[in-house]
Formats: sequence, C-alpha cells, structure tokens
Amino acid sequence: MNTEQIANLAALLKSIAHPFRLQILCLLQEKEMTVGEISTVVNTTDANISQHLSILRHQGIIGTRKQANFIYNRIIDDRFTRLIETMQGLFCPIEE
Repeated sequence: MNTEQIANLAALLKSIAHPFRLQILCLLQEKEMTVGEISTVVNTTDANISQHLSILRHQGIIGTRKQANFIYNRIIDDRFTRLIETMQGLFCPIEE
C-alpha cells in the first residue's frame, strides 16, 4: 500500500472505531433501520445516533432510502459488511 492508501484506510477505520458506530454497523448488516429504531436498540438519543450516522455517511459506508415519512439507513459499501463479519468471527465467538 502506498502512503495515500494507508491514510485513506486509517480514516475509514477511525470512522468505525467507536462502540456506537460498530454497533450501528452490526445492526445494519441485518436490515435497513431508521434513526429511531437504532436509538432504541443502542439505548441513546436520536440526535446522538444521527451524529454517528452522519460520520458513516460522510465516509461512504452507509446510505439512506426514504419511504413515506421514514428514512432508512443501510450499508452501501459491501467491504464493510465483510469486515464486520470477519471481526465478529475473530473476536465474538458464538456462545453455546
């Protein structure tokens, strides 16, 4: 990797290196969700979730889809779906 690629990758990894953002990405692997749905699961305010979603959107990791009065968030970069799955396999062993 060259210096620019390393800097870009570091910025992307920094954008997901927060517990709420990692949890959001784990949730969005399963289905599209609204801010309200995410905030209920993560147990924080809608405003806080919106700020974290903004960071992920700015990095091109997630996108939105509007349906009626609802805005659904989803992962648009499949590399992050694969990355989260890999991290779960390595660091989150299935409990029996």
